[in-house]
Amino acid sequence: MPELPEVEVTRRGVAAHIEGRCITKVVIRRHDLRWPVPRELPAILPGLRVKAVNRRAKYLLLDCEQGWLIVHLGMSGSLRIIPTGTAAAKHDHFDLEFGGELMRLRDPRRFGAVLWTQAPPEQHELIAHLGPEPFSAEVSGKWLHGQLRGRTAPIKNLLMDSRILVGVGNIYANEALFRSGIRPSLAGRKLSVARCGALVETVRATLSSAIEAGGSTLRDFTNTDGSSGYFQQSYFVYDRHGEPCRVCGAPVKLASVSQRSTFYCPRCQR
Repeated sequence: MPELPEVEVTRRGVAAHIEGRCITKVVIRRHDLRWPVPRELPAILPGLRVKAVNRRAKYLLLDCEQGWLIVHLGMSGSLRIIPTGTAAAKHDHFDLEFGGELMRLRDPRRFGAVLWTQAPPEQHELIAHLGPEPFSAEVSGKWLHGQLRGRTAPIKNLLMDSRILVGVGNIYANEALFRSGIRPSLAGRKLSVARCGALVETVRATLSSAIEAGGSTLRDFTNTDGSSGYFQQSYFVYDRHGEPCRVCGAPVKLASVSQRSTFYCPRCQR
C-alpha cells in the first residue's frame, strides 16, 4: 500500500496543479469506499478554492476555504491529474474538476477514503490520535528512547505504530532498520539512546531518499502523471530474500514479525 513517501510524492504532484484553483464540479461514481463518500460533496465543493494541499501521516488534506477534504489512498489507490472529459475506467471512483483538468481517484480495492470536515483536520477521529511526523523537531533519539522505555514488543512493530510515529510502513521499516544495523525482532526497550538516535536519522534518510526517487512502485502505485517510482531499485533488504546483502554479501533472511514479512541481514543487523 502507499506509504508516507508515496503519499508525499502524490501531495506534491497534486498541489502543483490544484492549489489556488476553484473547484468546478464533483463526480462520485461509487460512494462505498472504506467509509462512505459524503453524498453532499457535489453541492458543497463547486465554487470553493483549494488554498493548500497538506499531508498528515498518510492522509492528504485539501484546504477548501470552508472545510477540509480528507483523502486516503488505502491499499491500492492513486490520484491522477488528467484532462477533463477523460473517460473513466472501472476503478475510477471520484473526480474533482478544475475547469480543463481534474484530479481522479482510482482505487481497485476500495480501501481508500474521501471525507469532508469543517472542523480543523487535526481534530478528526482518524487523525487526532496520531503520533508526530518523522521529520518534526520533537522527534529525536532521546524522545524515541522515552517512547520505547519498558516496551517488550519488537522494534519493527513499534516503529510502525502510528500512535508513536506516523508514516513508517512495512517497506521503510525494513529498510531503516537495516541502515541502522538493528535486527527487527529486537525488543524496543533494549535500544540505547544512541541507537535510537541512529534509527531516527536513518528513518529520515530512508524516507527522504524514497521521496526523491518518486516512491516505490510494487503493485498499484503511480505518480499523479502516471509514472512509476523507482526507489525499489535501491532496496537493501525488502523483498530480497535469499539475495546477497549489498553490504556484506550474506543471504538476506525472511522472517515473520507479528505476521508481517520482515527482511534483514543476519550479519549486519544485531
